[in-house]
Amino acid sequence: MPSKTVAILSPGDMGHNVAKVLKKEGLRTITCLAGRSERTRTLAEVAAVEDLPSLEAVMGEADLVLSIMPPSLALDSAKAFATAMTSAGVTSAYADCNAVSPQTALAVSEVIQGAGASFTDAGIIGPGPGTREKPTRFYVSGPDAAVMEMLAGPHIDVINMGPDIGNASAIKMCYAAVTKGTWTLHTAALLAAEALGVTDNLHDEIQFSRPTDFAEMERMVPRMPLDAGRWIGEMHEIAHTLEGTGVTPNFHKGAADIFELLVKTPIAQETRQTVDSSRTLKQALAIYAEQLPDRSKS
Repeated sequence: MPSKTVAILSPGDMGHNVAKVLKKEGLRTITCLAGRSERTRTLAEVAAVEDLPSLEAVMGEADLVLSIMPPSLALDSAKAFATAMTSAGVTSAYADCNAVSPQTALAVSEVIQGAGASFTDAGIIGPGPGTREKPTRFYVSGPDAAVMEMLAGPHIDVINMGPDIGNASAIKMCYAAVTKGTWTLHTAALLAAEALGVTDNLHDEIQFSRPTDFAEMERMVPRMPLDAGRWIGEMHEIAHTLEGTGVTPNFHKGAADIFELLVKTPIAQETRQTVDSSRTLKQALAIYAEQLPDRSKS
C-alpha cells in the first residue's frame, strides 16, 4: 500500500516540525514554496519537504492538506486553494489548523466545501511536534475529521471533538486566551513597572509571594517578540471568539496592542534558532520600554 501524502501549507515554525514527525511515521510531505520567505524555504529544506511548482500540483498529489500559517492568512489561503482545486478539477481533504475563531473556521469551511472538498476544523495546542517529550495535541472537528487520524503517532495526539465545525477552533481559542493572554498581561504589568521605575521592587515582591509566576515571567516575557508578528492576528481572533459569546473582547484587543509594541523591538528580528538565550528579563524589559510613547509629550 503506497504511503499517504500530506501537504503542509506552510512549513514555517510549526509546519516544518509537523512535517518532520510525519516523515518519521512514513508519510510523504509536500508543499508549494512559491511566494514564501527565505526562512520558510530553509525550514522546508531542514524538514525535507518536497517543493512542488504550484498549488494545483500539490492538490493533485495530496491525500490531506494542512493549512498551518498566521491566522490572518487563513481565509485567503483557503480561497487560493479552492481556486486551484476548481482549476485542476480534483479535490483534496483540507484541514484548517490555524489559530482562528469558530466564526472564521466556518467561513473557511464554506470556501473549501464550496469547491467540493471535505473540510476539517483543527486546533493545535502545544509546541512543534517532536520538540518536547509530550505529544502535541491536534483537536479536530467536523463530519470528515476522521481523516486526521493519519497524523496520530508518538509526537501527535489527534482528539476528535465530533461533527460540528468550530469546536476545535473554540478550544484552541479559549486555551490561547488563557496562556498568551496571561503572558501579555505579565508583559504589560512588568513594562509599566519599568516605566515607573519600580522594577526591582516589583520583581522582588513577585519572587517572594508568587515564585512560580515569576519563573514563568522569566521564561516567557523575554521571548515574546519572537512570535509577536504571528500572535497579533491570533489575539484578534480570540477577541472575535469571546465577543461572539457575549464575553468582552477587550482583554485580548489589549493583548494585541502589547504584541504590536513588541514587534517593533529589535528582538522581533531574531528567530527561535538565533534568539539570545542569555538575555534576562530585566534586559528585555529595558528594550521593550524604548518603544513606549514619550510620556513627557503627553
